[in-house]
Amino acid sequence: MLPMTAPGKSPLLLLDGASLWFRAYYALPESITAPDGRPVNAVRGFIDMVAALMTRTEPSRMAVCLDLNWRPQFRVDAVPSYKAHRVAEAVVGSPDSEEVPETLTPQVDMIMDVLAAAGVATAGAEGLEADDVLGTLAARERTDPVVVVSGDRDLLQVAADEPNEVRVLYVGRGLAKAELFGPVEVAEKYGVPLHRAGDAYAELALLRGDASDGLPGVKGVGEKTASTLMLRFGSIEALRAAASDPTSDLAQGIRAKLAAASDYLDAALPVVRVVRDADVVFSRSDVIPAVPADGARLAELASELGIGNAVNRLTTAMSTHGAR
Repeated sequence: MLPMTAPGKSPLLLLDGASLWFRAYYALPESITAPDGRPVNAVRGFIDMVAALMTRTEPSRMAVCLDLNWRPQFRVDAVPSYKAHRVAEAVVGSPDSEEVPETLTPQVDMIMDVLAAAGVATAGAEGLEADDVLGTLAARERTDPVVVVSGDRDLLQVAADEPNEVRVLYVGRGLAKAELFGPVEVAEKYGVPLHRAGDAYAELALLRGDASDGLPGVKGVGEKTASTLMLRFGSIEALRAAASDPTSDLAQGIRAKLAAASDYLDAALPVVRVVRDADVVFSRSDVIPAVPADGARLAELASELGIGNAVNRLTTAMSTHGAR
């Protein structure tokens, strides 16, 4: 296992909220209920994950990053298929409604209540996804190393060594099988140039497509071909320049595929790249408190929801790593 960050430094821990509570919801059975019968599987699983991640990463600061718009309009305008398969209801003039399991929706409110009572910061940016919040906070941090936790591979693009150390803990296969990525690991696993591994990963995703986000990719270009092209040319820009240069030795088949996808490539690059300069708003300071912000309310929620053990694990982690 790689060290999470440089020895002796406490990181800023940034959590992809929806990514984690969706995973908690599907990892634990709905038979986990509050005393009144309401399912709390996502609540318990999410709170346990937060406590476990605090113990594992030993942060001094932390924020749970939120989707204030899970399908931003600028991305839909550029690529209309973006996350279209996940739309539950489209209302003209209003943000699209995401398809979410009926028993998960009320649990998100419960999670927000627990985080507020505990004193754990949340962060969001109007009109943008959690990815953009994570990308912005990681890019602007200069005081501490950063650990980003998500089950979304799109976030691998924020892995960096400079100007600050950013590591991505990818939990797509669960916390027990989490993989830690810096630029070296991104370059080795996905076959992209090391010197710009994060940005190159985003461009690789653009070429191969991403069914989970509704991105079609370049027809006929899979991950292996995309990797070969990125390693050879280093960037989408250089690849497309070679494709338009009649004197380059780029294969005619690849030229034709890139030409056919020209409009898509023009439009989709800003879609796959996370925003790095969002106007992020915090619910409270990201410094982890050693004691809950509202202990009485947290105890009430623990009893009401039947999640006392999970809350105890969270407050224990906070008392160990929080500011006094």
